[in-house]
Amino acid sequence: ASIIGQIGNAGQANYAAAKGGVIGLTRSLAKEFGSRGITVNAVCPGYIESEMTQNLPNAEAYLRTIPLKRFGTPEEVAGLVKFLALDPAAAYMTGHCFNIDGGMAIGAT
Repeated sequence: ASIIGQIGNAGQANYAAAKGGVIGLTRSLAKEFGSRGITVNAVCPGYIESEMTQNLPNAEAYLRTIPLKRFGTPEEVAGLVKFLALDPAAAYMTGHCFNIDGGMAIGAT
């Protein structure tokens, strides 16, 4: 999924709709498979260091929307996925969308 599926973004209606669909699917599957002990969650990254963010025009403007004032790393996203998939502490979490966005969804200060 993506944080844009939760908060939207000007000029990205198609992307936001697709990611919003993934979020709805996550919640429905969590209800459908919960009785079998299967957890289903979504990871919703914000801006993550990648080829895409390296080529963003005016990257500083994007960073101003993130309270932590930096892009996330692929390793940080992978760590969350690893926790949800393998850590026993995540066994009672289902149907959630986990934002990993440096606070972007709450807005910059």
